[in-house]
Amino acid sequence: VQLQASGGGLVQPGGSLRLSCAASGSIFMINRMGWYRQAPGKQRELVATITHNRVTDYADSVKGRFTISRDNAKATVALQMDTLKPEDTAVYYCHVDEVGYTDFNGQQKYMFDNWGQGTLVTVSS
Repeated sequence: VQLQASGGGLVQPGGSLRLSCAASGSIFMINRMGWYRQAPGKQRELVATITHNRVTDYADSVKGRFTISRDNAKATVALQMDTLKPEDTAVYYCHVDEVGYTDFNGQQKYMFDNWGQGTLVTVSS
């Protein structure tokens, strides 16, 4: 199972970006999906999470500006980021806490604490 993130880039303050992350593999279950970020010289922090039933949670710093969503059928999670600020500049990582998949022998297995490769978001004029 792999997580592939995309959508980062350079945007001016006040602008918008949409990040996407797709899980690939013979997946039959994904639990909580989320986005984290790590700014230069800082620790990785939670941005937003969404459960299978679409219950969401946001960091206080992004509430009202970011929206997380998911498509269970496509095994994707997205982060719509509006009214971006310079302090939102960071590498953004998608995360899945638990994923169930079928291996090549037809057995059901589970992977935990899965991370995507990260995508850079730069907010600057």
